[in-house]
Amino acid sequence: MFQLDPLFSRIAADPLAYARQWKADTGCPVIGTLCSYAPEEIIAAAGGLPLRLLTTGAGDQGADAHLQAYSCSLVRGALSDWLQGRLAALDGTVFAHTCDSMQRLSDIWRLASRDRFHADVLWPATVTAPGAEAYGVELLKDFAAAYGRYFNTDVDDSALTSTVRLYNRIRGRLRQLYALRRERPGLVPGRDWLAVMRAAMVMDRQALAEALDAMAAALAEQSAPAFEGKRLVLAGGVCEAPAIYEIIEGAGGEVVWDDLCTGWRYAAGQIEETEEVWTALARRYLRRSVCPAKHAGLTSRADELIAAARQAQADGVIFLYLKFCDPHLFDYPYLKQRLGDAGLPCLMVELEEPRAAAGQLRTRCEAFIEML
Repeated sequence: MFQLDPLFSRIAADPLAYARQWKADTGCPVIGTLCSYAPEEIIAAAGGLPLRLLTTGAGDQGADAHLQAYSCSLVRGALSDWLQGRLAALDGTVFAHTCDSMQRLSDIWRLASRDRFHADVLWPATVTAPGAEAYGVELLKDFAAAYGRYFNTDVDDSALTSTVRLYNRIRGRLRQLYALRRERPGLVPGRDWLAVMRAAMVMDRQALAEALDAMAAALAEQSAPAFEGKRLVLAGGVCEAPAIYEIIEGAGGEVVWDDLCTGWRYAAGQIEETEEVWTALARRYLRRSVCPAKHAGLTSRADELIAAARQAQADGVIFLYLKFCDPHLFDYPYLKQRLGDAGLPCLMVELEEPRAAAGQLRTRCEAFIEML
C-alpha cells in the first residue's frame, strides 16, 4: 500500500516554518507569490525560494481597514497574514495581473512593505494577442533585472536554462503523477495529493524534484484496487480543503483530475529546451492552461475542461469557488452550459474560505454523487 513521504505532509501543514528554516540554512531570500502566473523560474535561477502564498487560516484581522467587504477570503486572509507579521520570513512578494481584488491587494501590499522587494508581473489578459509573446519576453527580462538590482544578483541565460530544465523535470513528474491518478483511481488518497501539490509550491525545487522522482518510482510498483465508484473532476481556483476529497471518497467517488490554480494549472505546460530560453519561458506562461482571468479564445476554457473530463472518463464535475471570486463566478454559467451539452453533470459549491468546514460540503457533494 502506498505511503506518502511524511516530508510532503509536514511542509503542507506549515509551509512558513519550512521557508524560515530554508532561509536560515541557505541565507537566500524567500519570495512570496500569489498566482501560478508568477515566473518562479527567474526567482529560483537567482537563488531564491518561490513560496506560493495562500492563507494561514488565522483569520482576516486588520484587513477591513484596507479592503472592501466583498473581497474574497484569499485576498483578505493573505493581507491579514502580512499585516499581523505572520509572513515576516518573506524578503519580497510577486503579484501577477489577474483579478481586480488581487491587483488592489498589490497596491496595498506595496505601501505596507516598503522595505521589501515588490513586483507586479503584468501578463496580457489576451494571451493569444499579436505581440503577446514579444511583450512576454520583455516582461520577464524586466522582472529579472528588477529582481537582480534589488538583491544584487544576476539571472544569466546559463542559470535560467539550468533552472528551466529543473522545472521541466518537476512539472513532468507532476503530470506523470496526474496520469497515474487518472488511470488508477484510489492509488493516492486525495488528502495526500493535496499535500503533494501544496508542498510542490513551497519546497526547495531541487529537493522537490528528487522527492517526486522517488514518489513516481514507488507508485510504479503499486496497484490500485478495482474502482467501481464515480470518477470526478474538481475545477475552480485554490483548494485547501482536504475535507472535499474525504467527502468524495467517503461517498464512493474519486477525484481523477482537476482544473485548479493550486493543481493542474501549476503543473501544465512544458518549456521548450531547444529554443532561446527567454522566448521559451514566455511561451510556456502564455500557452499553458488559462484561468478565467486570461483569454485564449471564446471556447478554450470549456473545450479544455470537457476534453480533460472525457479523457479521465469523468462522471461529473464539481466546481469549488471562493465567495466573491468574480472571474470564476462569471465563468461558471458558460461552463455549466457547455458541460450540460456534453452530457457531463456538474455541481457548483461556493466556499467562504479555502479551508471550508466539512459541513458546508458534505450534504451537497454526497447528494450529487448519489445522483450520478
